[in-house]
Amino acid sequence: MDRETRVFAESHFRGLRGRLPSEVCPTPDRVDFIEKPDSFSYTDFFKSYLLPNVPCVFSSAFTEDWGSRKHWVTPSGKPDFDYLLQNYGDVVVPVANCGVQEYNSNPKEHMPLKDYISYWKEFIQRDYSSPRGCLYLKDWHLCRYSSAEGLFTLPVYFSSDWLNEYWDTLDVDDYRFIYMGPAGTWSPFHADIFRSFSWSVNICGRKKWFFFPPGQEEALRDCHGGLPYDVTAPEFLDSHLHPVLEVTQEAGEMVFVPSGWHHQVHNLQELCAVQQEVSEWRDTMPDWHHHCQVIMKSCSGINFEEFYQFLKVIAERRLLLVKKISPGELQCSEDSGLGLQHTIFDISRIAEVLASVVVNPDFQRVDTSRFLPQPEDLLQQLQEALATTEPL
Repeated sequence: MDRETRVFAESHFRGLRGRLPSEVCPTPDRVDFIEKPDSFSYTDFFKSYLLPNVPCVFSSAFTEDWGSRKHWVTPSGKPDFDYLLQNYGDVVVPVANCGVQEYNSNPKEHMPLKDYISYWKEFIQRDYSSPRGCLYLKDWHLCRYSSAEGLFTLPVYFSSDWLNEYWDTLDVDDYRFIYMGPAGTWSPFHADIFRSFSWSVNICGRKKWFFFPPGQEEALRDCHGGLPYDVTAPEFLDSHLHPVLEVTQEAGEMVFVPSGWHHQVHNLQELCAVQQEVSEWRDTMPDWHHHCQVIMKSCSGINFEEFYQFLKVIAERRLLLVKKISPGELQCSEDSGLGLQHTIFDISRIAEVLASVVVNPDFQRVDTSRFLPQPEDLLQQLQEALATTEPL
């Protein structure tokens, strides 16, 4: 990121203050297709898609050198079962049953990949049916348990990935998944983890995506406030609530899924929903606010304490980087992939988020006595770092 892009981004976020999320995200009438890697820079992506928070599709030219595209696929464009069996056959993988609804997702089991491939072959031979149901290999953390070197190359457009940077630092988890399945497998209507952005590459086969801009999903809620499990069900197809954007993703293509698309529900709103749900016990339940935090973590995967730890890890890494570099350098370090301007930009965004957190009444009820550094102290460090960098 150069200085001009950082200035542009800071101006963009200043313009968003006081506006509702539904007012911020535009509703494009189509999804752009990016054809050539050589003519599309990080700045192009940052300004045209990441900041405006709209989807796009990258052509197969962006992934043509990936090892997975060369080794996992036969010359005819089908999954290379022999290669997968030889290299990963004994690996235990998670498998979901697409034909069974369990709350708003599918029940999962675990099996060796060789057993799933055996099922897959049989499913095709039975004319895409099986007494076992329609099974979909989902959320396989191959990168966590074995070397992913050569399988893929991280696109520069997604090199600033706070979630995976945080989990990689802790060395306990990641959000890099592999999905495999025959025609007919699918994932229920959802938004990505913590309402973050994501990206997805199709190694072979085709996928159809249904996109709902933030806020549009509100019209799909039932009388209990719940979101649909399947937006392709007849009651939705026959109405005017059909998704405004559909994308067919071909082999090798990469889809950018913007933040909050599908579901416009943030973590702090999740806490409000929890508090409303258990409000009748507020006066009788000891330590009611603490229990709300426990419930929120169970529902959304994170609470205020872990969110602060997340911000702290990214903040401290950025503060360390900005101390090591000079304005003339293009890269902070070989392993970060971030330049000076992007590091400063991240610090400014973390500072703004943290400033809103520390004044939040619910966060102020959290016991922060064991937090190191204290949230207010970390915020001061961020503000001081910004004050010592070149002014906007």
